[in-house]
Amino acid sequence: MAQPARPPAGYPGQNGAGQQPYSNGPVQNQPMHSSDGQGYSPLVPGSYSHQVPAKVPPHQSSGQYNYSGSQNVSQLNNYQGPGQTLNRPPVAPFSGSPVQQTGPVPQVLLPALQNSAAISSAGSFPPGASPTVLSNWQYSQTPVSQPVGSQTSHLAHVTGTGSAQPPSSVSGNTNPPGSYQYAASPGGPLLQNSYMKPGSAPPPVTQPLTPLHPPSRPPLGPPPVGGPLIRPPTQIVGPPNTQSPLNSAANREGDAASATSDGSVVQNSYDAIEGGGLMATPHPSPAPPNLKMNRNVGYSYPTLPPGYQNTSPSGAPGMQASALQYPDGSKHFHQPALGTNHLTASMGGLSLQQEGLRPVNLLQERNILPTTLLKAPVPNLHEDIQKLNCNPELFRCTLTNIPQTQALLNKAKLPLGLLLHPFKDLSQLPVVTSSTIVRCRSCRTYINPFVSFLDQRRWKCNLCYRVNDVPEEFMYNPVTRVYGEPHKRPEVQNATIEFMAPSEYMLRPPQPPVYLFVFDVSHNAIETGYLNTVCQTLLDNLDLLPGNTRTKIGFITFDSTIHFYGLQEGLSQPQMLIVSDIEDVFIPMPENLLVNLNESKELIQDLLKALPQMFTKSLETQSALGPALQAAFKLMSPTGGRISVFQTQLPSVGMGALKSREEPNQRASAKDIHLTPSTDFYKKLALDCSGQQVAVDLFLLSGQYSDLASLGCISRYSAGSVYYYQSYHHKHNPVQVEKLQKELKRYLTRKIGFEAVMRIRCTKGLSIHTFHGNFFVRSTDLLSLPNVNPDAGYAVQMSVEESLTDMQVVSFQSALLYTSSKGERRIRVHTMCLPVVTSLSDVYLGADVQAITGLLANMAVDRSVSATLSDARDALVNAVIDSLSAYRSSVLSIQQPGLMAPYSLRLFPLYVLALLKQKAFQTGTNARLDERIFTMCQVKNQPLVYLMLMTHPSLYRVDNLTDEGALNINDRTIPQPPILQLSVEKLSRDGAYLMDAGSVLFLWIGKNCAQSFISQVLGVPNYGSIPQNMTHLPELETAESIRTIAFISWLREQRPFFPILYIIKDDSPLKSSFLQNMIEDRTESALSYYEFLLHIQQQVNK
Repeated sequence: MAQPARPPAGYPGQNGAGQQPYSNGPVQNQPMHSSDGQGYSPLVPGSYSHQVPAKVPPHQSSGQYNYSGSQNVSQLNNYQGPGQTLNRPPVAPFSGSPVQQTGPVPQVLLPALQNSAAISSAGSFPPGASPTVLSNWQYSQTPVSQPVGSQTSHLAHVTGTGSAQPPSSVSGNTNPPGSYQYAASPGGPLLQNSYMKPGSAPPPVTQPLTPLHPPSRPPLGPPPVGGPLIRPPTQIVGPPNTQSPLNSAANREGDAASATSDGSVVQNSYDAIEGGGLMATPHPSPAPPNLKMNRNVGYSYPTLPPGYQNTSPSGAPGMQASALQYPDGSKHFHQPALGTNHLTASMGGLSLQQEGLRPVNLLQERNILPTTLLKAPVPNLHEDIQKLNCNPELFRCTLTNIPQTQALLNKAKLPLGLLLHPFKDLSQLPVVTSSTIVRCRSCRTYINPFVSFLDQRRWKCNLCYRVNDVPEEFMYNPVTRVYGEPHKRPEVQNATIEFMAPSEYMLRPPQPPVYLFVFDVSHNAIETGYLNTVCQTLLDNLDLLPGNTRTKIGFITFDSTIHFYGLQEGLSQPQMLIVSDIEDVFIPMPENLLVNLNESKELIQDLLKALPQMFTKSLETQSALGPALQAAFKLMSPTGGRISVFQTQLPSVGMGALKSREEPNQRASAKDIHLTPSTDFYKKLALDCSGQQVAVDLFLLSGQYSDLASLGCISRYSAGSVYYYQSYHHKHNPVQVEKLQKELKRYLTRKIGFEAVMRIRCTKGLSIHTFHGNFFVRSTDLLSLPNVNPDAGYAVQMSVEESLTDMQVVSFQSALLYTSSKGERRIRVHTMCLPVVTSLSDVYLGADVQAITGLLANMAVDRSVSATLSDARDALVNAVIDSLSAYRSSVLSIQQPGLMAPYSLRLFPLYVLALLKQKAFQTGTNARLDERIFTMCQVKNQPLVYLMLMTHPSLYRVDNLTDEGALNINDRTIPQPPILQLSVEKLSRDGAYLMDAGSVLFLWIGKNCAQSFISQVLGVPNYGSIPQNMTHLPELETAESIRTIAFISWLREQRPFFPILYIIKDDSPLKSSFLQNMIEDRTESALSYYEFLLHIQQQVNK
């Protein structure tokens, strides 16, 4: 049996490892699944449901690609459909042929659900099946008018982009203005996947509408974060008081049903499983006679300290609790209501509040960079609530004080959004095994620390304010072993928790881990020598691949033909099968190509040892990547899994063949660079993969242009990852070999989740309108993640749709439903709570400058692709100008000379300047096109902490390291030198400086650096003896060497990728790369920090 995956040395432990799951009561001590996955048996071994194609709208206009009912696609997607960017004249329509290939819907009837759970599945149609159009579906379009304003350059929240095109067309726009909705025509037969209770009439539903945010600013104003709401009239097809069968949720629980998403077709039944999304229409169950369900009754905001809570009617805060009669006669629990005293800072905190608002004159205060890594601001909540709040490394908001209205948010000129790292490796993760997962019956929120208990038997949802019953099973606390304390259960004490999902959260048995490796073996690929490294790393880590006895593995190689490898038990050696017809790829002997890893391990090892030598004599220069991916997709479709493809050049034959578009002389031009794909082949294939729960990870090892803008789509829309090794060569560029080796080991052995979906919910009144990351959006707000990995980050943009008048706090919750590599269905839930404020100064006080920068970077990538690079750059600068102008005009009571910023935003101009100098957005001839695209991919897919390091590197002086203030980790002493400003004026020729730029480390040695450091750390006699291409420090038995190596190793351990260390001198060719990262200094194509501040001041004072 395969060993459970162990984390590689230097990486954080895997999630939930070794944790005893909580079980549910004195009688039910037996966990449903053990937390390490041993002893798991699938429900129906090997049986996967037959799939049926989804509905396709009969009317689809030319040139609009509709791959799924999703209206939200927020990738770097690059179909310039007949759309228009915000406030820009419309561009010529794209004349493509209509593609009617929609996201799949499995034809599986769910068992009746007994508890408050919701349900999901993989779903697609088998290869070769064509989608059918059902005549009983009507495609009704909601008319909408779109104002066109003056031409500006702003990171509009993407509602503005592509306003003229329907939402089904795929564009950078994730929340289209025209609210297209599907509705079942009257009298149509009930569809099989509507899961309605026989005999029950569906509850009436009002179709929620997609809000429209027209631009509302003068030509040089702020980046619109959403203007006044215009709700287009809804056209509801069908008899009154009926609901489309597809709108009835799969979560049938007694008397309550909740709507699934926004009235559009549920394109895949995972939507049903996970439950209604943020657009779900609440359907309260009958309330006790004296308790109205209106949120204005009781208290008008959720009360947070754990415990039980009495309610007092709105507008009568002093009213006695006895004024509300509980019909069930439950005992009253006294708990002080959460008043303003709980939300405002204590006296000790008031000084912090003053500091956060203290105006800083950026032109005078030059040393504003903190000497330690900047931490996320702490929300201004009562300490009892704050100690329960989600870790900001997992979930953080751009504004830790949420503005009460959209008007207040618009006035602040700051973007509102969330940054998530939902599957991060955690050393501590509570895992709960329970047959009842307690969720709100209306909005499907998971119970969490920020709900309030009205009494022992009822809790109030903190997102929609519905009062729910506490299930009997939940009354017992497995930790304290006490009955009658539901508020002390782990679900209500931990903002991050993982549930072992019962069978209602599955529509097929959990899939086995399946790994397929696809290798480019053309002459060019063999020349780079990458195959030796990859095959050897795979051999070394075969036993560490996450999985169990069901793990399957397969291999495909390709040049101008495709080669399969039979590895079934009983063969004496691997069997190679060549398919030369790349126009119509078929799979020879599919049952022998994906084999059980344990049963065929020897054959797999033989193949990996032989592969690097098999093609050494090959003169085949062509690359049929497209057909190879089609073959891989066909092979993986029945189960789902992960395809890892290694490519070294531009694909040249078969489907998906590409031509070079890079012109080195035009690199400096911000107008004509090709950031959009040249074909939609890879995107369409990725969407097919996503429908069958297959993710594709791309490793591009290339010294020449390979059109990553086109190839990257295969990973972006299938929730995969992109790795890029520029100019990889085992002899000419040996440092890349170590990088590939280390990163591939992490990739192969890290935790993985299969067939996952993620939904983010927020308190009523807030709405999410744009998503960033690698995924495909299904049914408005459900992210489809065929694979999820611990190194991926996501971002969302939000707006305040309804005034948060009666609320003192709001909450956000992300729920990730996935299958572990051990075959367990799990749900990881993160919940965050933030205060609501009414004054502009409080909004600025709670600004999280790093989160704002990260969200703006994501928006700028979209803007670069949908408009131009120079538009994106202008929009970034305007974001600084607008927010500082608003602060100056609306918050500062005394106008002062200089450039004033609130203390919370003092680093905002510096970080935006750093973005402008980053490879994704810089002008000038330094960046190759693929390198620029790769950096954009990283912006969209990196968790915030790594994105900030890549944007604004950290500089340390390391020739005088001491143990003062050092960290002690596992008997190692890690020095903590102060962080320096990124300017040459901070360098001394007498010192040595380490620059940590995230994916690369530079150690710059000054000409007059102390002899002792050079000999005791570098191991050479003097400065002149330092080799030109030195990339490793020798391990010497000196205190200086031990400290320096400990510090560098500690920095490397903090991240999932491997930064190469370059040791550079004054005459090193890499010195220019080192100086390029000196953000505060002037470069050939960018201003210095001081010049940038003067430019901002000039615009602010206009």
